[in-house]
Amino acid sequence: MVGTPVRMIVAAMACLAPAACGSSDPVAVPTAESVRPVPPPRSSTTPAVSPPASPTVSPTPTLSPTGAPSPTAPTAPATSPPPSAAPTPTQSPAGPPPFSAKVSRIARERLEHSWRSGCPVPVRDLRLITMTYWGFDDRPHIGEMVVHEDVADDVVTIFRRLYGWRWPIYRMELVDVYKGDDFDSIEADNTSAFNCRPATGSSSWSKHAYGRAIDINPRENPYVSADGSFAHRNARRFVKRPVNAPGVINPGDRVVKAFARLGWEWGGSWSGTKDYQHFSKGGG
Repeated sequence: MVGTPVRMIVAAMACLAPAACGSSDPVAVPTAESVRPVPPPRSSTTPAVSPPASPTVSPTPTLSPTGAPSPTAPTAPATSPPPSAAPTPTQSPAGPPPFSAKVSRIARERLEHSWRSGCPVPVRDLRLITMTYWGFDDRPHIGEMVVHEDVADDVVTIFRRLYGWRWPIYRMELVDVYKGDDFDSIEADNTSAFNCRPATGSSSWSKHAYGRAIDINPRENPYVSADGSFAHRNARRFVKRPVNAPGVINPGDRVVKAFARLGWEWGGSWSGTKDYQHFSKGGG
């Protein structure tokens, strides 16, 4: 009977194990591989967040005067001055301006005293030359002269030469400044051309009435009659030739030759009467 109780005890123990689990399935025994570490509990405090790094800002390029970006300036000091807003023009050497001449038509109003109805040339055939000339004060000046359109180029060519030589002219104005009075114009030592008047001592038209004659420096180059008389007292010292003085025209000099090359005749070469101031295209 002793064996019976033991079997009963073993049987009871066998039944107790599944009953404790509330299941008829066998209990799995955990192994080392099935055991995972439990993560630590999450903290309730929010961790500090580092601010994002600021991006590196490149310096703004400096604009050049033309608007294009210029490279970064070197650390060494610049040896050249900064560019200016506008280029400075190169200064030319000091000296007189070059000769200039402008040929243009002239209005009837400018010839109030020197032209009138019946003159041998119409106003439309006359030209006004505005040009530079070298003065007795050793400086350039602007003068005016009226000539026939046919000789305008000749006059510009000749007076360009005189200016280049610095050959002096005392004054150059229209005879209308003197109300068309030839005597007053000569007395003022005025170089002029057109004036609708007869030739001196004649009833025929002068070459001046056609705009084809020029009187230059009439005080230094006076009109001298065959008997040696002259009309202007201020010209006394210039009656005889040759005369070595500024603005004087002498026989065979470069002024006479400059006119002669273009077919102009000098009044100083006439026999008897001498008109030293006078040059005319084709003579007379």
